[in-house]
Amino acid sequence: AVADKPGLIQSAEGGTLFLDEIADLPLHMQVKLLRVIQQKSVRPVGEAREIPVDVRILSATHKNLSVLVAEGKFREDLFYRVNVIEVRVPPLRERLGDITEIAESIVKRLGKQTGNRSLSITDDALQVLEDYHFPGNVRELENVLERATTFCSGGMIDAGDLQIRPKA
Repeated sequence: AVADKPGLIQSAEGGTLFLDEIADLPLHMQVKLLRVIQQKSVRPVGEAREIPVDVRILSATHKNLSVLVAEGKFREDLFYRVNVIEVRVPPLRERLGDITEIAESIVKRLGKQTGNRSLSITDDALQVLEDYHFPGNVRELENVLERATTFCSGGMIDAGDLQIRPKA
């Protein structure tokens, strides 16, 4: 966990530390993270003194932290420290109109990574993606397209290459 690895926090010095799925942090680690945030310092293992750190913390979760606080599963004091500015990003299934743009961006990136800059996706494949509910959000979309890149022929991702079933 991040709070147990002061070197990791120190490596973000002057920058941003991204904590994904902060809601899954065990309570004993939440205490350590809160201490780092409040004191703006870390104490490396085996050291007697603390080292100051200048780090912006950005955290994410798919869980409702307010509910977890009420259930005693997330520290209220940490909640107020990490919830300074809340930005809600709706799940992909609530913004189906964005799928085409996101998919085309991912395909372009995959084309660069694989050395196939002409990699593209057909309108039929885009329609299949728009008809799917994406329980795994953008990560699932990325995985679907990465897999399709392997199966497609001629650098063109078609509906059959996606290997997903439209919602019933």
